[in-house]
Formats: sequence, structure tokens, C-alpha cells
Amino acid sequence: MDIIENLLGYGWWVGAIFIVLGFVALVKGADFLVDGASAIAKRFGISDLVIGLTVVAFGTSMPEFVVNMVSVAEGSTDLALTNILGSNIINTFVILGLTALVYPIASQKRSRDFDIPMSIIAGLFVLVFVAVQLPFGEDGKGVGRIGGAVLLLLFCYFLYNTFRHAKDHPENSEELKVKSEELTIRRALGLILGGLVGLIVGGELIVKSAVDLATRMGVSEAIIGLTIVALGTSLPELATSVIAAAKHNSDIALGNVFGSNIFNVFFVLATSATVRPLPAYDGIELDACMAALGSIIVWLAVKTNHERKVQRWAGALLLLVYGGYLTYRLLNI
Repeated sequence: MDIIENLLGYGWWVGAIFIVLGFVALVKGADFLVDGASAIAKRFGISDLVIGLTVVAFGTSMPEFVVNMVSVAEGSTDLALTNILGSNIINTFVILGLTALVYPIASQKRSRDFDIPMSIIAGLFVLVFVAVQLPFGEDGKGVGRIGGAVLLLLFCYFLYNTFRHAKDHPENSEELKVKSEELTIRRALGLILGGLVGLIVGGELIVKSAVDLATRMGVSEAIIGLTIVALGTSLPELATSVIAAAKHNSDIALGNVFGSNIFNVFFVLATSATVRPLPAYDGIELDACMAALGSIIVWLAVKTNHERKVQRWAGALLLLVYGGYLTYRLLNI
């Protein structure tokens, strides 16, 4: 990938183009990977339930996962942390805020009682890891290998609980039905290979360009990760949720957002930390608090009205809080 670094020398605009191309490659790569893997799984008789909870769920987190793995490999640990925290903040404050403004978001009991609390716990665990010096031999504040292992254990619990709930309540699992066309094994394998190539190339383009852009602008990688990179990896969820709200089908937004938040912390961040410890950066305590606060606001919003919906006022509140937070972060870089 030395050619990327050479081309970045021509100016910031090259990096901006590479970032856009990287996001396109990431999104299409994830789509190809999910389509190919789902087709092969169905050919081997694996149920839609299992495919939906594994292949599809993991596939939607592939953009964040690949960006984090490339960041860790390149030593850009701040980018790895802010990609996850920034994505979760944007998922909750921006995506749910905009979606609720378009059409109030209905909530299912499962989301109120499990998914949202798990998302709150995810943010609080990261806050503890980065704010407290843990007495387990870790070198400093941040998410180390032990912290990553703890998060992975919680992820295993989340998967177990999700599978058990889906099997016990099949009537609530229609959204897990996998709609995939019949593909030959060769074509399915081709999609998987193409998807992997797209993910790897996209991840390289984004990480190298983001680091170059941060250097040229004189800002930290953390700020670029919280804004440009996090927004880009959250674009698929944003498009899906807003389009669903426009069709008055916004109830899927909560499941999409909080499922993504949980995967981001308990799987993507956890895996990244076990590969290479992620030390804390300036301002991470505020970012971790925001990641938890968004989920708390949504949980209170659906618990305090008899319709159990995220109403338009709550959507406006989420966007206002995010606007204040972003302004503060940008003024204190």
C-alpha cells in the first residue's frame, strides 16, 4: 500500500477523495461478504435465524471492524478507539435523533429491557477502563488486553441471550429472515473474495488518508476519528433508519442502532484491544460518557411515555445535545 502514501503527497484533496472511495469500498465489500456467506450458509441448510444472528449481524459491523484492525496494525490506536466511540455516539444522537424527527420510533420490549441497557453498560465499561488505573498489570489507562477479554466475555453473553430469545420468541424474529438469491458456490465464493478485497482496500484508504488529513490540519487523530471516520462507518445505519422512518417503519431503527452499538464495543473494540492495547487519549472520558448518555436518554424517553416511543421532542433533544458536544470538542482541540 505504499502507492497510497505516495499519492497522498499530492495534497489534502487526494486524501479526501481516498476517504470517500474507502467508504464506498467498505460498504460494498460488507454487502458482498454478507451476500456470499449467506448464500453458502443456506446451501448447507443453516437456518435463517442463525444466519441473521451471525453472518448478517457480523457483516454489518465489518466496516468498523476492518477500520479498527487496520488502525491497530498501523499503530493508530486513537483512531481505533474514536472510530468505535464516535460511531456509537453518532448512531444514538444523530441517527436516532433524525429518525425520530421524521417519525416517532416505536420500541419493542426486548430493546427496552435488554438491548438499550446493554448499550449503556458498554459505554460505562469503556469509561471505567479509560478513567481508572486497573490493578491487573496493565501499563496505563485505556482498554488493554484484559479489558478486551472482559468485553469479549460480555459479547458471548449477549450472543447467548440473543439466540435464546430468538428461539423462545420466533414470532418476534421475522426481521431475521434472510432474503438472498440462489447463487452457485463459485459465485458466492467470488462475492466473499471480492468483499474481503473491498474491505481491506477500503480500510487502508480510510486509515492512511485520515492520519494524513489529521497531520495536514494540525488536529489529533482522535478528532478525525470522532467525526469523519465515525460518520462514514455509520452511513449505512443512517440511510437504513431514515428511509424506514419515511415509510413509517421506524421500529427497526432501535434494533439496528443498539445492535450496532453492542457489536462495536463488545466485539470490535474488544478484538482490537486484545490484538494491541488501546491507551487513553485526551478527552476520552467525555467521549465514553457521551456514548453511555445517548443510550440513557433513549431509555428514559421510551420508559416515560405510555406509547413506549422515541417521540419527536426526544429526537430534537438528542440532536441538540450532540450539537453542543461536537461544538465543545472542536473548540477544545
